[in-house]
Amino acid sequence: MPARISIVMPCYNAAHHLPRSIGSVLAQSAGDWELIAVDDGSRDGTLACLRSLDEPRIRVISQTNQGVSAARNAGLSHCRGEFIAFLDADDTWAPDFLRTLLGALENTPDAVLAYCGWQNLGLSGLRGNPFVPPDYEAPRKTISLLESCRWPIHACLTRRTAIEAAGRFDPRLRIGEDYLLWMEVAAQGRILRVPEVLAYYHHHGGPQATQDKPRALLDTLKAKEIFLGRHPDLAAAIPRHELETLTWGAFIAGANALYWKGNIDAARPLYRKALLSGRGSAKDKLRMAPSLLPKFLHLGLARLLGQGMKEVQ
Repeated sequence: MPARISIVMPCYNAAHHLPRSIGSVLAQSAGDWELIAVDDGSRDGTLACLRSLDEPRIRVISQTNQGVSAARNAGLSHCRGEFIAFLDADDTWAPDFLRTLLGALENTPDAVLAYCGWQNLGLSGLRGNPFVPPDYEAPRKTISLLESCRWPIHACLTRRTAIEAAGRFDPRLRIGEDYLLWMEVAAQGRILRVPEVLAYYHHHGGPQATQDKPRALLDTLKAKEIFLGRHPDLAAAIPRHELETLTWGAFIAGANALYWKGNIDAARPLYRKALLSGRGSAKDKLRMAPSLLPKFLHLGLARLLGQGMKEVQ
């Protein structure tokens, strides 16, 4: 019989991290799983590492480099389980992750997804503290989900039918692909909070999607627009001014954060996008307008207008 839980792990140049991430899968207290590891055109020995694993529950797929969405979709095509979990090749789970989230979904037949708490490892201060999110299955559920991506990709377990109904991952998105999927899944039914820290996001010196702030802002906005376009009934239930704040308002606020930190090169194209779309308050537009000019003029006007910033990068 096929395993009840299918785990999809996209891998790109992840040989250094695989012993830790796959080790956390092998350590799961729930043993009824299969792991589909998708090598996305790695060049560092990842594929050889995966093929050397002596574990019948692990299946390895290899493809040319196509990006994380294509890799996850390829893995989904080979899933046989009733429930789906995703684990990136550089992250880990607590030993009871699968057992606990599976139990939550089994006890609530109308739920489509269960999510848990997580911890960012490798970050200092409060950013590295364990975090248990609130219960988002509430009257303002859609608004809460539109505010931001509420859990990382490896901190939830989802019914396979819900993922298929959502259309899997959208390859047009390089960073917000999981965010769009979670909104689509959550629109189908109830989501459950498991108030335990069971997932771990490992921050390291290598390339990670979360480091590309401008792309994250662009893809997050696009994910919101795609979702709202597919669900006009949900959009219509939100006051127009609040919807604008949730979408373009958040986008401009993110661009402002880059600007005030002195990353004007990253902020300028984001400002231009907002301006050309006619978005933002009068104050926003005054701040963003110089982005239509050459950079040296932008800097001069910023100083003239008293828009102080840190040293420009």
